[in-house]
Amino acid sequence: MELRSYQWEVITPALEGKNVIIWLPTGAGKTRAAMYVAMRHLQIVPNAKVALIVNKVHLVQQHYRKEFHPHLKDKYKIIPISGDTDEKGFFARVVKENDVVICTAQILYNSLQNPSEEKHVELTDLTLLIIDECHHTHKDGIYNKVMQIYLKKKLKHERNLPQILGLTASPGTGGASSFEDAVDHILQICANLDTWKIMSTKVNIKDLESKARQPVKQYDLVPGRAVDPFGDKLKSLMEIIHEYLGENDIITPDFGTQTYEQKVVEMEKEGAVNADRKKRTCAVHLRKYNDALFIHDTVRMQDAYEFLDTFYIEEKFIRASDDPTDVFLCQLFNDNNGHLLELSRDQNNENPKLKRLEEILKEHFQSSQGSRGIIFTRTRQSTHSLHNWITSNSTLKELKIKSAALTGAGFSNQTKHMTQNQQQDVIKNFDKGSLNLLISTSIGEEGLDIPECNIVVRYGLMTNEIAMVQARGRARAEDSCYSFLAKSGGKESRRERTNEFLEDLMKRAIEHVQNLPEREYNEKILDLQLSSVVERQVKHAKVEQKKRFNPQDVRFDCRNCAIAVGYGSDFRVVEGIHHVNINPAFKVYYEEFTPPINLGKKMDEWVPGGAIRCKFCQGNWGSIIIYKAVPLPVVGIKNFVIETPEERTPYKQWKDVPFPIDLFNYTQYCEENNLLKYVDDDDD
Repeated sequence: MELRSYQWEVITPALEGKNVIIWLPTGAGKTRAAMYVAMRHLQIVPNAKVALIVNKVHLVQQHYRKEFHPHLKDKYKIIPISGDTDEKGFFARVVKENDVVICTAQILYNSLQNPSEEKHVELTDLTLLIIDECHHTHKDGIYNKVMQIYLKKKLKHERNLPQILGLTASPGTGGASSFEDAVDHILQICANLDTWKIMSTKVNIKDLESKARQPVKQYDLVPGRAVDPFGDKLKSLMEIIHEYLGENDIITPDFGTQTYEQKVVEMEKEGAVNADRKKRTCAVHLRKYNDALFIHDTVRMQDAYEFLDTFYIEEKFIRASDDPTDVFLCQLFNDNNGHLLELSRDQNNENPKLKRLEEILKEHFQSSQGSRGIIFTRTRQSTHSLHNWITSNSTLKELKIKSAALTGAGFSNQTKHMTQNQQQDVIKNFDKGSLNLLISTSIGEEGLDIPECNIVVRYGLMTNEIAMVQARGRARAEDSCYSFLAKSGGKESRRERTNEFLEDLMKRAIEHVQNLPEREYNEKILDLQLSSVVERQVKHAKVEQKKRFNPQDVRFDCRNCAIAVGYGSDFRVVEGIHHVNINPAFKVYYEEFTPPINLGKKMDEWVPGGAIRCKFCQGNWGSIIIYKAVPLPVVGIKNFVIETPEERTPYKQWKDVPFPIDLFNYTQYCEENNLLKYVDDDDD
């Protein structure tokens, strides 16, 4: 195994056992450098134990297959652990029996918190902890939760803590716009990771530049549609809905913006809190129209039409209702359906961004048979819509473009998710060349070890400087191009210019931190660490204080129809994640309406059942899990309004509810519901 001169330069302190952050551009070989540090660590440190943690599941197998297993397999035991591997149920034994463990940060954190002998590990069981994409070690991120455990032990002067090695292509500025604030952000990241120094290339810059080429950047800014009958029609229907609500002062130019989306989110919340079903239902539909305007602005009119049409088909057949508001809204769409369809097919008013995208792809795929590219877009919906457009485009078909969508594995209300296996298949096919164009959400920006691309397009995105740097780093082929494609005069292009300024600000802030006198730097880091631990303790105490109501005094109402369906005392927590209703009477209020959900991965002690919804209004509530052969309804807190003795409030997350929730006692539940014989028979 050989390292380049710039890699030797940045790993030298780590080879001496110091905690460092390696800051190198995408494609410069950070993982290879980290793997070499791990190998030397295993050779030198007695009873060495290395863990590499990642923030995205597909990176577990990637780091295992591409670097750690090929280079270390002859002398050391290496194991990848992710959500779909059985070994995570015996994590403590896995750590004990292997030299290198590669896993998600969540799995490590769960094991640090788990009292079970089979799953529990201590940080002191590890001698080297490598943190991939370590710029995420801040606020309530999972990396920071792991490092908070480390810092508590450090500040108590506990011994034998692991060496820390962070890897990043862009620490970012943390939202700072001034030099001082950017420096504070970099220092905070260093404090969170207990960093001795940020290591970057100072001497071997030419060697780094020859390896990590920077693409040519171009701004492809196009005007909006000259006339927009389809968009105007959507806006006119939204105005009619506002008139139905008695709100005639709405400002039309607001439609199709993030600002308007925030307004209808608040409107829906008000309707839920006040049990005003008319307002809440109208807000839900208005948000769908606004989403359609987003799609219309991003991809084709027909994609926006199909999005709305699908929504109303589901409203008609899944939510059959005699409620006058439901009837009015569905009838409004049905009366205008034909006209919308006709307008969506008018090619004279199609999205100008698509025409420019076609030209960009034609330019780069026509010139070389070996071209590869990635298009980054904001949502899963636009990812699939762009993929459909590319596969149906006759001009692009002739260029032998073989494309696929790459999106996240989590569930979304917007569109279907990808399983982890599907993600890995797409990445593998792109790697070997059977695919040559990916249309990806942000999942493709970080960490993916993919072939050098000739063309990377950021399609109408408005993100931060970290995402810009990560995406740009995918264009590493010789004479490669990085295109920012957006509407001229829009917020997206202004944000991209700002990102360029912030990238420069980040570089200056890092250089300043690197040049701080050692004593001053160490004092700042220790002060930040003490403040961070105290702040987290205070925050935890405040959260506990909020749990001020007795569970039996807290009522749950369906967010959609406001019917009362249960109390806080009906709920328990399974495995620290699933919030289930254990009251047998809860069955009166819901119905299961889909086949069992396919997660695409194995779970420890449960399997998924079907989705559940309110029997009275067909509003989605959650799903069933079969936990140790016992079916339990898992509900999403966002689907309910909670009424306490003081107020009615909707919550986005279970951790914020104002009452304590006990852990689920499996044996007690089975005894109380006469299920022990049923469970025994099932086990047999």
